Amino acid sequence: GLVALGTLAAALLHGPALAGLGLVAAFTTPVLVSTGEPNYWALYIYLAIVTAAAFALARVRLWRWLAMTSIGLSFLWTLPGLDMGIETFAPHVFHVIAGFALAALIVVCGFVFGPAAENDDAEPISSAALAVYLLGAMLVVLASFHDGLALIGFTVLVAATLAVAWRAPSASGAVGAAAATVFLVFAEWALRDNPDLLVLPGGALPSMGPNPLGASVSWHLVTAAIFAIGFGAAGFLAQGRSENAVVPVVWSAAGVFTPLALLVALYARIAHLDRSIPFAILAVVLAATLAVATEALTRREERPGLSFSIALFATGTLGALALALTFALEKGWLTIALALMSLGTAWIFEHRPIPFLRILAAAFAGLVVLRIGYDPRIVGADVGTTPILNWLLWGYGVPAASFWGASYLMRRYGDDAPLRAVEAAAILFTTLLAFLEIRHAVNDGDMLAVPSLAEIGLDVCVALALAIGLERLRAQSGSVVHNVSAVILTGFAGGATLFGLLLLENPMISDVTIQGGLLNILILAYAFPAVLMLLLSYAVAGRRPPAYGNTLAAGALILALSYVSLEIRRIYHGPDLTSGPTSAAEQYTYSIVWLILGVALLGIGVIVQSQRARLASAIVIALTILKAFLVDMSALTGVWRALSFIGLGLVLVAIGWLYQKVLFRRQQQAPPAAPVA
Repeated sequence: GLVALGTLAAALLHGPALAGLGLVAAFTTPVLVSTGEPNYWALYIYLAIVTAAAFALARVRLWRWLAMTSIGLSFLWTLPGLDMGIETFAPHVFHVIAGFALAALIVVCGFVFGPAAENDDAEPISSAALAVYLLGAMLVVLASFHDGLALIGFTVLVAATLAVAWRAPSASGAVGAAAATVFLVFAEWALRDNPDLLVLPGGALPSMGPNPLGASVSWHLVTAAIFAIGFGAAGFLAQGRSENAVVPVVWSAAGVFTPLALLVALYARIAHLDRSIPFAILAVVLAATLAVATEALTRREERPGLSFSIALFATGTLGALALALTFALEKGWLTIALALMSLGTAWIFEHRPIPFLRILAAAFAGLVVLRIGYDPRIVGADVGTTPILNWLLWGYGVPAASFWGASYLMRRYGDDAPLRAVEAAAILFTTLLAFLEIRHAVNDGDMLAVPSLAEIGLDVCVALALAIGLERLRAQSGSVVHNVSAVILTGFAGGATLFGLLLLENPMISDVTIQGGLLNILILAYAFPAVLMLLLSYAVAGRRPPAYGNTLAAGALILALSYVSLEIRRIYHGPDLTSGPTSAAEQYTYSIVWLILGVALLGIGVIVQSQRARLASAIVIALTILKAFLVDMSALTGVWRALSFIGLGLVLVAIGWLYQKVLFRRQQQAPPAAPVA
């Protein structure tokens, strides 16, 4: 060891190569010493002397590599003996404290004997030097199962880190490392000492330490309170002390993160993740404290990093409120509360326009979406059996209203990604509310039932109604979310119509029975969707490509024809539309009703001057003509066949007269277009 120290001293004259040789020799010498009874005190006193010599040489010659290599080798010597029992922890604590003190005194720029600091920047070597020894102290605490001496040593080093970083901004990066190690210590304690995780029907889990439940809860509570107050106060008081924006942001981040993280760890350890009013009260107190700090910072004059620090404190305020709701509420109420937090965040942004609050509002919306992804029923099997007025209404309706309100407030200040996320959540929850309430009502509360004709028909009606509303809304807002959502809902309605109403659940080809008289399920499944699809085709006229609206109009016509045909089938065959042969009277009824529908569409087209209605009339009448020649010619006999062709001929003659005497004359009498100036 003396030879190694002499080598380090000689490096002052002979350069870095000799310094590297001396450093490696000094730190590897203890490996060559073998003894039956390891003496950790002798080892760490020796290493303290070697580390001091290496730091001194690095300081004199300003060799950064030498300082970092010494710190790394010193940290590696922390690891041996951590698994050998309680008697070795005192020398380990001495080792990390001695190394930390030497690094603070000699390595940290701008502090005591350290190199001069050029500016207020967080210097990497200074911050890393303290962070490495904090990591070593944390490992000692974890290996000792939170022994009192190890925890005291760790607390002293954390406090010393804050003191050194307060005096020397070059070590500000170590503040973040201190906050992270504090959280890791308490998180490990919460998981290791949780009886629910350790005690199983077969007994305690093996290899969990000599006394896993022996760590004092009271001692940890006191320590956590000291850490929370220390980091929080320092994070607030550090604002405005530096001309470098990074330094106050690091302090504020640690000041906000540490109390929140400690509160979560204590809640997991003591309350076992169950509902806890005392912890909810603590979270509310923390939220109020952070809110006061946020309000105080907003009144200060602008300094580097202040705006970002204000955003962090505001985020901490809302995060603490979210924790309070999490601690106090359960199941569906938590979902509602988190959704209201999104609205509250948007409202706060309107009064305190901190840009990060918009992101936070979207984050709350994302949490609620993840929550329903975990359990779409919100409260599990306790949804209730009452139609409409059940947990689905509160679990989806309140979040939907909250997100709509938040999007309205946020849109006043521009269209950006957070706004679009909240708008998407609002549309998603509104749609899911309608669909799930329909499923609940149609299936008597059975949310896992197979979809029926009634459910699919109501889903199509809801999707079309929402698409109409979104088409109107996007014309005012210009939102891409409203635009895409309208297309998605329209596509869903089209797919459900094709595969559900016309194929899988079509009463003509399935075992679906139609009960009741004229007022039956066919109105909901075919008539109402036809009307809504027609209205949607007019809502998109002039705003989307013509093919889009024409496709919707064609779909409305198909649904209308399906409705009248199914109603005729039900009149002749009763509830089971697949039973019995098709009579001549039924075939004639199809023809005459289709003709009436075609004439009605033609009349509507003439009255309102709608070319689309007249085109639909022509399609229906063309289908009737095809049916007359392809079906009625062979299926009808006697008077039915004669009546079919006589009626069809009279209607075609009347239509020809109408076009000649009314439509063509009206077009000829239309005034010529005014010439272009």
